[in-house]
Amino acid sequence: MFGGGAHPAAHTDSIRDRMRNMKISTLQRRAQASDRELYNLGITFTVYSDRDAIDRVLPFDVIPRVLSRDDWSHIERGCVQRVAALNRFLHDIYHEQHILNDGTVPAELVLRNANFRPEMKGLDLPHGTYVSICGIDLVRDGQGVFRVLEDNARTPSGVSYVVENRHLMMRAFPDLTGNVGLRQVSNYGMHLRAALAEIAPSSASDPNVVLMSPGVFNSAYFEHVFLAREMGVPLVEGRDLVVEDDRVFMKTTGGLRRVDVIYRRVDDAFLDPEQFNPESMLGVRGLFRAYRAGHVSLANAVGTGVADDKAVYAYMPRMVQYYLDEEPILPNVDTHLCREPEGLAYTLAHLSELVVKPVGESGGYGVVVGPKATRAELEECRARVEQNPANYISQPVIDLSVCPTLIDDSIEPRHVDLRPYIVTGKESWVLPGGLTRVALRKGSLVVNSSQGGGTKDTWVLE
Repeated sequence: MFGGGAHPAAHTDSIRDRMRNMKISTLQRRAQASDRELYNLGITFTVYSDRDAIDRVLPFDVIPRVLSRDDWSHIERGCVQRVAALNRFLHDIYHEQHILNDGTVPAELVLRNANFRPEMKGLDLPHGTYVSICGIDLVRDGQGVFRVLEDNARTPSGVSYVVENRHLMMRAFPDLTGNVGLRQVSNYGMHLRAALAEIAPSSASDPNVVLMSPGVFNSAYFEHVFLAREMGVPLVEGRDLVVEDDRVFMKTTGGLRRVDVIYRRVDDAFLDPEQFNPESMLGVRGLFRAYRAGHVSLANAVGTGVADDKAVYAYMPRMVQYYLDEEPILPNVDTHLCREPEGLAYTLAHLSELVVKPVGESGGYGVVVGPKATRAELEECRARVEQNPANYISQPVIDLSVCPTLIDDSIEPRHVDLRPYIVTGKESWVLPGGLTRVALRKGSLVVNSSQGGGTKDTWVLE
């Protein structure tokens, strides 16, 4: 909000002037009203590990995170570049496997990955788009450099909060949002619907799109309802669909209706009991047959989880150069692979200085922040890494940037990250802003909602 050192944030001058005229009590009152509105609208998420408070409102901080036009332009170009490389990588590993055969990426890292789907080999997708919706987690380090923390190429969640946070701010703070030149976020559903139509089978002249949800007990069910409404498409569950003659149909009161594109929020393993987990009650029998036959498109494609892997992430800068012949616009955080002898030795020798992460987890689960861990936690972490080194990476502790945050009756700095959302059909479009997550606990670097984090509205200025 204020910039740093010799680089003051001139783009926030008018916003800071307006905020100086607001009392803390005014911010508190409007924040409480915003929380009530979130609850009344049903904008909640689920914490499966907390049986006493399963559905809860995601904490919302009313002080926005503001990005300049130049910063956003840099982020936008970097995200488009990264998604292009991800799609090229996924096409390659399910076809010729050039990047594996020449040793640029270790073959066993991909072929033995739990998310690699041999069933996808040789399947050509419209425009080569495997990742239609991508969320790339960024952090800004002590030097002001935006770095990629991880890629979310399976089913990235959270975009509903981006749009709803903006609606909240415009209702609660018209005196702050008015005439500052904000890039809009409310057209996300329109862009997503258009991109999904672009990846439809060529036989579909007017594609029918549906959003497939696991159902009301899923932690992101609110978002499934929200996105279906924003796109103007049916929200379905597996039991609402049927496959006949390798084509997918939706059951309606007027009979069966053809389905051309499924934005699925169901994991690979549960999509089709005929092909994957035979005990799945969430999927559609025969769906993968219809997919292989080219009669339906899935977003994201089956098997994109390989690109989510935190060990594969370490090779992303090489992938950008390999497929695009370009230098990465957004650098990675330095990463040590415990599957490699040097990475394992370095990690074990510097455990108290590093952040250790399991490669297949999300939501902040299993992460150990060395400098903040107890001796017992470090020893437990050491034992897990030594037992299964291939399952872990380590990274230096990044001095995450901070934003002013309303904490009780004062404004204090709290660490933040940023998840921009990239929608890809024929080409990629980046939602201006994305989800800013904030670590509400003092000194905490973990921003995940499941670990006590909250969100802010992210402003990109015209």
